Amino acid sequence: MSVGHRVVRSSKFRNVYGTGWKRDLCYDNIKVSKSSWDSTFCSVNPKFLAVITESAGGGAFIVLPITKEHGGKMKSDCPAVSGHKGPVLDIAFSPHNENLIASGSEDCSAKLWNIPDGGLTSTMTEPFLALLYHQRRVGLVLWHPTAESILLTAGSDNLVVIWNADTGEPTIVIDSHPDLVYSACWNWNGSKLLTTCKDKKIRIINPRAGIIEEEAVCHEGSKASRAIFLRNGLIFTTGFSKVSERQYSLRESGHLSNPMVQAEVDTSNGVMFPFYDSDTNIIYLCGKGDSVIRYFEVTPEPPFVHYINTFQTPDPQRAIGMMPKRGCDVHSCEITRFYRLNSSGLCQVVTMTVPRKSELFQEDLYPETVSPLSALSSDEWFSGMDSDPIMMSLKDRCIVAGSRYRDDYESEPSLNLELGNIVSPVGLPKRLCRTTSLNHHAVAKSLSLPLNAKTPTRDQEALLEEIARLKKRLAEQEERVRVLESLNHEERIRKLEFLLKFQEKNFEQRTSLEPSKYQVSLNNNSGMCHDRNTYPASTQSSPTAPSMPITDDEGNNAKGDTFTTEILPHLPFGESLCKISNFLSTPISAMGYELPSPMATAHSLASLPPVKALASFSRWGPIKSFSSSVMSSLTAMSPTNSPSKNAPSSE
Repeated sequence: MSVGHRVVRSSKFRNVYGTGWKRDLCYDNIKVSKSSWDSTFCSVNPKFLAVITESAGGGAFIVLPITKEHGGKMKSDCPAVSGHKGPVLDIAFSPHNENLIASGSEDCSAKLWNIPDGGLTSTMTEPFLALLYHQRRVGLVLWHPTAESILLTAGSDNLVVIWNADTGEPTIVIDSHPDLVYSACWNWNGSKLLTTCKDKKIRIINPRAGIIEEEAVCHEGSKASRAIFLRNGLIFTTGFSKVSERQYSLRESGHLSNPMVQAEVDTSNGVMFPFYDSDTNIIYLCGKGDSVIRYFEVTPEPPFVHYINTFQTPDPQRAIGMMPKRGCDVHSCEITRFYRLNSSGLCQVVTMTVPRKSELFQEDLYPETVSPLSALSSDEWFSGMDSDPIMMSLKDRCIVAGSRYRDDYESEPSLNLELGNIVSPVGLPKRLCRTTSLNHHAVAKSLSLPLNAKTPTRDQEALLEEIARLKKRLAEQEERVRVLESLNHEERIRKLEFLLKFQEKNFEQRTSLEPSKYQVSLNNNSGMCHDRNTYPASTQSSPTAPSMPITDDEGNNAKGDTFTTEILPHLPFGESLCKISNFLSTPISAMGYELPSPMATAHSLASLPPVKALASFSRWGPIKSFSSSVMSSLTAMSPTNSPSKNAPSSE
């Protein structure tokens, strides 16, 4: 391959290398179209990936979201856009609306489709707008780079039609080509149109007037050729020589017949598609059926086109798409990203990276790039106005490392702005349309101001960024409060356990100091007894403590509290029951719920099998005698039964 002079030169892009993503991060099982039409069959933006697929009974293409959660093997019944009656030949996303895509088909129509956020959930058959004018198949669709809602289509009827997508009308029809149009390209501000034709000629056309300004023979081979405008006005072409060798050339407007550079690449028969990065002046050559991606740097000094390197893959590619610069990962020094599809159905992601040791933003690698905002409306462009694209800084917009795509205006709710849906108002100040230093936040704020408003200053932009930062900090603090509130219940339980331990320790200390204070006072009218043989017969019919009925009146509540504080601790296993009852009722009541009294809780526990077993054990002879003697001694010492305060019973 002839690549010009091989000299050591100073360039920051001399060591660019390509890396393929792991298979599990890429889409798989995509049935790419088998059509022989010379097209890339793929279009990509930071939000979606669109691929023309093989379809029976018409044409279809799929639209897949580019997010961290998506990827892997595709299902056979994946939702698709299948509104064409013939095979789809070309697709293109709008540069100003990431949800809008145009398609051209063999059914002689071009159609516009509005893809919902998140991708397709069902097959889409109804287009947003159908563009009907061509008499033969439509093989090329191309959006205007700076004006919104302007679409160019070219068909096998040798016509180039420029549409106003707002109204669906074919505003301009160019019939200057004697044969099939292979490719078309706008210049930097969209004021000129460059086409290649089957008659081997390249033409520069005034698109509004439909007049050919200059034409010349491009490549002498009979196979298809391609041509693109560079940012500085130069023209880069690819084609074939007389002996079917693939070539590329660099030409200057006004001297199309005399190429500045022309070189042979190889002898393959696939058409080479040039992909141009206007920020770095690097051109990538990708051929259908090739397994390599070659890239060159264009400089103002001879030999003008410098070969950099070649990315090699083991399998040939059937479709390929290039990500806009605003969708690249600036933290990993990624300058370009390709989505290439092979015959096996794998959509391999290839990143072109400049090796740098620092993880900081590299300003020399990322100059201001084209933003998704349109500089002109369709009416302004048709009236004769031209404007350079609105630029944006990649430093003001952060993309998370390792993710496939993320922008600030999607991650910050306070700046939730759909840049692709903003319509430039008619009569927008010309200075705003030509601005090259505003980030997308400032431009969005400017578009919402009156027409005579001034462009935001740097201090205002800094203030807006500070407000956004504070709102983000506030959202983080609200999330932190929510997490702490969810953990509050566990904290309450820990505090209650500590309180129970403290009360138990305090109870033991007071019991050791004042033992007479905690002696139980029982009388015959209390309605409670522990043993039937210990008390008179008049009290034997009273229910035992665990089987007392539960009522809601105040008298029973008072009896339940007395039982819990004075009697229950002296019953067999009563102290454990008190602790369990208090532990079960206290945390729940502290959280605003109501539970039965500890007496009711003890009653419920008494019905459990382990408690019943313990009650039976307490009625065993030795234990029963010991319990009776203890209770008798406690009753004799009770103040309520002393001779000084209570007279003997008459009975």
